[in-house]
Amino acid sequence: MTIRVALHHQSHYLFDRSVIAAPHEIRLRPAAHSRTPISDYSLRIRPEQHLLHWQQDAYGNFVARVNFPEPTCEIDITVDLLAELTAINPFDFFLDEWAEHYPFVYPDTLAAALIPFLDTASSASGPRLHDWLAAFRREIPVGMNTIALLVLLNQRVRETVSYLTRLEPGVQTCEETLGKQIGSCRDSAWLLAQLLRHLGIASRFVSGYLIQLVADDRPLEGPSGPDADFVDLHAWCEAYIPGAGWIGMDATSGLLAGEGHIPLAVSALPTSAAPVTGTTSVCETQFEVRMTLTRIHEAPRLSQPDTAQQTS
Repeated sequence: MTIRVALHHQSHYLFDRSVIAAPHEIRLRPAAHSRTPISDYSLRIRPEQHLLHWQQDAYGNFVARVNFPEPTCEIDITVDLLAELTAINPFDFFLDEWAEHYPFVYPDTLAAALIPFLDTASSASGPRLHDWLAAFRREIPVGMNTIALLVLLNQRVRETVSYLTRLEPGVQTCEETLGKQIGSCRDSAWLLAQLLRHLGIASRFVSGYLIQLVADDRPLEGPSGPDADFVDLHAWCEAYIPGAGWIGMDATSGLLAGEGHIPLAVSALPTSAAPVTGTTSVCETQFEVRMTLTRIHEAPRLSQPDTAQQTS
C-alpha cells in the first residue's frame, strides 16, 4: 500500500532594509540513505539573481551553496517534493553475529572511521548524565540483545524528557535537558546521541522532515495519532550497529524511524546539520515558514471502503 504525498516547504526572510547576504548553505534535499522514495524534488530561491552550486559536505549531505551577488530585501527558499509512503518495517535488518549482544567492540578499522560519532568530549556531560546512565546500566542484563537495548534506551529517553516546541535557537546541553526534563526534538535527539556514545555505540544527529498521516481507523488503545495529515522539520538520531548500518531512533516518540522520517542532513554535531546557515549585514528580519502536505495518490486498501469511482 502506497500513498504519494506532495510536500511544500517555504521559508521567507523579509529584511527592513537592503542587505548584503553572505553565501548561504541549504540542507533541504533528502539524504541518499532515505528509505522513503522521493520521486520528484525542486528547490527555488529568491531573489532570482543568485548563483547556486550543489555539493556534498564532509558527511555526504547534499548542500546547496547559494551566492547573492547583489543586495536584497528578502530571501525566499522553497522546497517541493513528492514522497512515496510505503510502510517500512524498522526492524528489517540483520546484525553481525558478534554485535548481536551488548556490549560489543567495533574492529579497529571501523572504530577509526567512527571516531567523530563516538566522541563524548563535546557533550558537556555532568553529574545528571552520569547518574542517569548509572541507573540505566542497572537495567541491562549481561549479554542483552543489542536491538532490545536500543529500544529500551529510546523509550527511557522518551519517558524522561517531555516534548516542547522550543523557538529559542541552539540545542540544550544534556545537563539542561535532564535537569528540566523537557525539551524540543533536537534536545532529545542530542541527549540520546550522547547516551549512545557513552555506552560505546556510535551515533549521529539527524535533521529531516517528519510526515504523519491520519490513521484509517482509531486504535482501540494507546495514542490515536494526529487529527490531520502533518509535516514539519524534525530531529532524531541514528546508531551504527555492524550488519544493520545506521538505525534511526526517534526519542520524541520512543520509536524507531519509519517511512515518515525523511533525513535531510546527518552530522556528529547538531550545528553541522542545520537546514539553513548564512549571515547578512545588520538588519531587522521577519521570518515566516509555511509547510503543507497534500495526498495526491492512494492505493486501494482493505481498511477503507471502495469509492464510487472504484466500484463503477
